[in-house]
Amino acid sequence: MILYNTTYQMPTSVARDFVIWVHEVMFPRVREFGHMRHGRLSHILSHKDAESECFALHFEVESTARLHYWFVKQGKALSEELQKTFDGQVIGFSTMMEVVLDAEDTASSSASTECKS
Repeated sequence: MILYNTTYQMPTSVARDFVIWVHEVMFPRVREFGHMRHGRLSHILSHKDAESECFALHFEVESTARLHYWFVKQGKALSEELQKTFDGQVIGFSTMMEVVLDAEDTASSSASTECKS
């Protein structure tokens, strides 16, 4: 499983509109495309500044190949639309991570192992 995270920083004045845009535009389009799942937008609390806000946008995807396909077919256009919508005021960087261990999977594996004994 691949986690795809994009961290965004923006002026406080556009933060509310950014959240609305993600909810009303990005999430529905990404969900409709079908390759990415479990979209989540998180407000970054460790960054406190009177003039800016930071958010982390997370998706899960089955493989790097599917992520690449999504980015070529949809992700790049959404990124360009975001920049156009917010007149370049929203900046971001993306990180691709591979899930090594999932606590939920580990808990269910342990429980099922215990039940079989």
